[in-house]
Amino acid sequence: MRKRASFWTPESSGDRGARPELEPASVGEVKLAGATLEKTARPAAGRGKPTMTDVARVAGVSQTSVSLILNRMAGARISDATRKRVVEAAREIGYEPPGSRRPYLAATERNVIAYIVDEISTSPHPVVSFDGARDAGWEAGFIVAAHVTRSNPELEAATIESIRRDPSVIGVIYSTIFTRKVSPPAQLFELPTVLLNCQSPDRRMNAIVPGEVTGAFNATRYLIAKGHDRIGFINGEPWMEASADRLKGYRQALAGADIAYESCLLRSGDWLPLQGYRLSLELLRSPHPPTALFCANDLMAMGALNAAAELGLRVPEDLSIMGYDDQELARYTHPPLSTLVLPNYEMGRKAAELLIDLAVHRKNSRPTTLKVDGPLVERESVADRARR
Repeated sequence: MRKRASFWTPESSGDRGARPELEPASVGEVKLAGATLEKTARPAAGRGKPTMTDVARVAGVSQTSVSLILNRMAGARISDATRKRVVEAAREIGYEPPGSRRPYLAATERNVIAYIVDEISTSPHPVVSFDGARDAGWEAGFIVAAHVTRSNPELEAATIESIRRDPSVIGVIYSTIFTRKVSPPAQLFELPTVLLNCQSPDRRMNAIVPGEVTGAFNATRYLIAKGHDRIGFINGEPWMEASADRLKGYRQALAGADIAYESCLLRSGDWLPLQGYRLSLELLRSPHPPTALFCANDLMAMGALNAAAELGLRVPEDLSIMGYDDQELARYTHPPLSTLVLPNYEMGRKAAELLIDLAVHRKNSRPTTLKVDGPLVERESVADRARR
């Protein structure tokens, strides 16, 4: 029988040498901690002005829906009831659309932030990051202009050269659709630049990335706290940085609770529902199946829900399922998914704020990598076995 013990948390005793570090400490790296469990929707006191993320939590919808509604985007298939709920939530917490906070800016001002991204139309994540950068920029008096390169080196080089010649540009946010290491184009070292959702191997540029290790740690720790000690993990593709970090967080949470890591409970997927379904069937048909599945994104968790239904397992009574990302669909599965927020909006805001500090306020310092953590959202797909 495996030994159970109270598990270590990153916020616990100051004797950090007694436990493994949550994330490897490195020079120039700082942590921005988010809430561990987001069960209360209202923004915490003392956090400053309410953001679009706060509106999404209060209204119980995704950041993407909030953006579409508050920006009055035509053609979005959103019900009147949802629109009303978002508007009321924004009014309740005092959120004001950024456009209402500043007067019109003259075109002759040096007031543009160039936002370069390799892809923006195939996933909601980069769109929400851009929303965060745009809002933070506008509040500070800057317009954020997006440039999509589609990973085309020639287009990227021409885009950067055009930006360098534009006297209205104060600097660049260089963003990627998925978290990875990049070799920033040489021209960017001539401009104030912040990397978003990516980082350079030599850490020569400031970077904003998601706290993936902490996110997976918190998700796994949450399942452990609910009484699960046999937790299957369906991860993404092993070569991706997000997958490696989420596996690290999963293993650290197990180790902190004195639960042995078993490789037979790990599967590597492709982030899509069909693979989540197939890999869940494998795990659930094994001789000693898990009592909980942690899926590295909500799409694979949706596949896990289908697998459980096919096997006649009730969620969460017979099997608990945990997602990651907090995509829109997580609210509408049966049952609604407990999940971890991927903090794209906050990352975009932090990137714009940091760039303004560098380019305008001249707050030059040694480059840092800032990791932003997202909150855990508790819904109905995880049962508390400890109470049984």
